[in-house]
Amino acid sequence: MFNKYNVIVVGAGHAGCEAAAAAANLGSSTLLITMNMGVIAQMSCNPAIGGVAKGQIVREIDAMGGYTGIIADKSTIQFRMLNKSKGPAMWSPRTQNDRMRFAEEWRLQLEAIPNLDMWQDTVKEVIVENGTAKGVITSLGIRIEADAVILTNGTFLNGLIHIGDKKFGGGRTGEKSATGLTEQLVSLGFESGRMKTGTPPRIDGRSLNYALMEEQWGDDEKGRFSFTDVPLPTEQRCCWITYTNDKVHEVLKTGFEKSPMFTGRIKGLGPRYCPSIEDKINRFAERDRHQIFVEPEGFQTVEIYVNGFSTSLPEDVQQKALRLIPGFENAKMYRPGYAIEYDYFPPVQLDLTLETLKVKNLFFAGQINGTTGYEEAGAQGFVAGVNAHQKINDLHELILKRSESYIGVLIDDLVTKGTEEPYRMFTSRAEHRLLLRQDNADIRLTPIAHKLGLVSDDRLKKVQDKIDDSDRLVSYMKQSSVSPIEINEILSREHSSPLTQKSKMFGILSRPQINIRHIAESNTEFSTLLEKYNEETIEQAEIKVKYESYFEKEMEIVNKMKKMEDKEINPNFDYSSLTSLSIEAREKLLKVKPRTLGQASRISGVSPSDISVLMVHMS
Repeated sequence: MFNKYNVIVVGAGHAGCEAAAAAANLGSSTLLITMNMGVIAQMSCNPAIGGVAKGQIVREIDAMGGYTGIIADKSTIQFRMLNKSKGPAMWSPRTQNDRMRFAEEWRLQLEAIPNLDMWQDTVKEVIVENGTAKGVITSLGIRIEADAVILTNGTFLNGLIHIGDKKFGGGRTGEKSATGLTEQLVSLGFESGRMKTGTPPRIDGRSLNYALMEEQWGDDEKGRFSFTDVPLPTEQRCCWITYTNDKVHEVLKTGFEKSPMFTGRIKGLGPRYCPSIEDKINRFAERDRHQIFVEPEGFQTVEIYVNGFSTSLPEDVQQKALRLIPGFENAKMYRPGYAIEYDYFPPVQLDLTLETLKVKNLFFAGQINGTTGYEEAGAQGFVAGVNAHQKINDLHELILKRSESYIGVLIDDLVTKGTEEPYRMFTSRAEHRLLLRQDNADIRLTPIAHKLGLVSDDRLKKVQDKIDDSDRLVSYMKQSSVSPIEINEILSREHSSPLTQKSKMFGILSRPQINIRHIAESNTEFSTLLEKYNEETIEQAEIKVKYESYFEKEMEIVNKMKKMEDKEINPNFDYSSLTSLSIEAREKLLKVKPRTLGQASRISGVSPSDISVLMVHMS
């Protein structure tokens, strides 16, 4: 029935879609298998993409030829650049999205890729021969052969849904769970664990009183994720903010005795940074209110996502509590919130390519690795898809460094440190975040993607033009001056010290109160020059001027670390023979099998003295 494929991707969530697209775009014949063709790239939780650190990841995926940013742009109903009051390392794009349009756009995008096929079925088993993945067997009993297999099963592996004291199998509300794969992988020697996540109730927006809530509009100037010129929707939708109160909390407490979290029925750990509402009022008892974001699910639908009210309490308790929130007095619930418990595989069982250490040509991506979030999943899927293609064609693998991308930080953290709770990306996890900004993701990563064959010559030229043009602007500002009479009035208006003599534009722009438009306002020639460049290039030039000294210091640190990062370790190295290493270090090093000395130094339980022993032995 089926010809042999180069790559099979199991699961069509955010990881699976990026994995299948990447492998197929590189030239591999690819099959994407999903349990339900009607919910490809479903936004299972909130209908939004990006946010702090997550927005940077989406821009990185886009810079390398992935699709999450393009799909998000096509389906956006509101765009906001978060943290604009802080430095550019913290600026993070976020979109509110039309849930149905997002899924539709992803499916249309996948269907437009020539050598990508899709099949609706459930995978029950990975075919493994002589320690190598050779294909899959489905619930219909169909054997489909492939050179590589990528598992992106999300929350479906032995998924268990909890609402109060009720529980039932499912990978998502209304969809059955996947069984058999965990058991097979464990029999092959893999370790598995349980994790938990949750989602809030969905509400009929026609039953809400928005007059009692605070409006939250997007940015006046609509931004975008993609570095391409994908058309954006012409309209935006409003979101709202409201708050819980003591009465809400008291009603929620009446359901605690039936809460699967507090009664111990849920064994898996949930995301620390996205707690349920019952967890919030239990852990933060001193707070008399919590913020609730009221978010539309799309342009046409009236369905509302109640962000901040994730819960697994009984549905009647959810309804009573909701109606005590300002604006929700007559709220009608479409579906209750719930918690879901599922299997995952600790990611220390993976190589930095996301290939498993125990089975060759088998890759894991997404929540199966213990992560949470569409963005983290999409990034892993993209890397797994690329590396599956590269591996079966004996081509150079894609391993992104911590100093060149958030994706590199994400995968290095997972593989090197592992995780026992759902992993979420934050800017604080990236030690070189000043270099890993959302504005320069194309500069950092598009050349790498071009070498792989994932982006065109024209797109690479656009990036090079951005670099050259911003450098020209910086050079102009270093050479050109403005006089006190031209700019002092502007400096006074912006509460900046006046000039006493002519000064270079570069130095004036270095002041925190002054931006590049202030310089243009003071100098007609410079204002005319700026008209030749787009906003992206102008922003890049301004950032270079304001943070030049910081970038230089950061690069010094990166270059010092490079010696350790470049010191490769033989993957078959026998750490047990080095008795001068601590017992814990030997165990951890044998388990993780670090690629480099730098990676070894980040393994929990491996001390600086252990690294010194390794350095002596390797030298």
